[in-house]
Amino acid sequence: MSQFQSIDVADYYDNETFERIKAFASDKVTPFVVIDTKIIAKQYDDMVQSFPFASVYYAVKANPAPEILSLLRDKGANFDIASIYELDMVMELGVSPERISYGNTIKKRKDVRAFYQRGVTMFASDSEADLRMIAEEAPGAKVYVRILTEGTETADWPLSRKFGCQNEMAYELLVLAKELGLKPYGLSFHVGSQQRDIGAWDAAIGKVKVIFDRLKEEHGIVLDMINMGGGFPANYIDKTNSLTTYAEQIIHFLKEDFGEQLPKIVLEPGRSLIANAGVLVSEVVLISRKSNTALERWVFTDVGKFSGLIETMDEAIKFPIYTEAQGELQPCVIAGPTCDSADIMYEQYSYGLPEELAIGDRLYWLTTGAYTTTYSAVCFNGFPPLQDYYL
Repeated sequence: MSQFQSIDVADYYDNETFERIKAFASDKVTPFVVIDTKIIAKQYDDMVQSFPFASVYYAVKANPAPEILSLLRDKGANFDIASIYELDMVMELGVSPERISYGNTIKKRKDVRAFYQRGVTMFASDSEADLRMIAEEAPGAKVYVRILTEGTETADWPLSRKFGCQNEMAYELLVLAKELGLKPYGLSFHVGSQQRDIGAWDAAIGKVKVIFDRLKEEHGIVLDMINMGGGFPANYIDKTNSLTTYAEQIIHFLKEDFGEQLPKIVLEPGRSLIANAGVLVSEVVLISRKSNTALERWVFTDVGKFSGLIETMDEAIKFPIYTEAQGELQPCVIAGPTCDSADIMYEQYSYGLPEELAIGDRLYWLTTGAYTTTYSAVCFNGFPPLQDYYL
């Protein structure tokens, strides 16, 4: 009996949706990703229903396709922007500047100036040098300071080391913001992408409450907003709680600290809105073994870390892989096509693929709507960027 569990597509997509995607994909040259925008629309509606009091700012970096941006624009979403290039994408679609936040704490002076000149007035920060630059290039702007949070052990894709500052520094920066003529607007945190431990939000909200109270009591600064970032999970191999469960608990944490009169709450979902909408289709290029007695096969496919699957780095994100091949599941190393030894997606985490899997068979990588097209290299080994289609 196989030690591996086969992937049941029904755990991820209803039959009609998956058959629709497969039919569309049948005559396309691999690799490519197919995004079903109906799923994105439902995910967004679920987010709004789960957090009816919150403002949703879509994290554009997850997938900036015009089809997605236009859909969310028409649904009333706001946009979390990481660069001047993303700003161009969003504003070219007619999104007004009051629906935009410059959420990157690492930014050039000329870009801050450009954002401000185009009407954007809300900026993230986590350092004194950045804050002073904002004051000079975007006078009077609203600033929110990002704090460091734990959660690196329980998030599949941790974020907190590079971004944010300690609580005391966040406190001091918001005091300085007022002195510099800026509007101390709020605090932000991110508990880590694909966060499984709902308690990570509880700890972060508790930190925020302390800073809120100290600023009000000691400096008369009343903050307006908590930006809780993203972190809500998508459905990969390891299952997670539903968005409803997350929402119920997080709302409880908020009311426990802030009572019924909550500050303005901002959410910045990316992965949770679009990951489940995507199916990446690849072809098996080669199947081999490294010795005559090796038990595991090496399965080389025409997509890899450099063509959209960088989140398999350190085998962090474990995508469900479906194939129509039959037979007992056997252990495999799964690797990409490039001439780089780092282009191995799964080696330590032993995937099982059917013994009848053959060269030329297709692999369907489920839940690949987020961070695949944007992480794809332009021309490594001459391979083109990952092709994307939108239904």
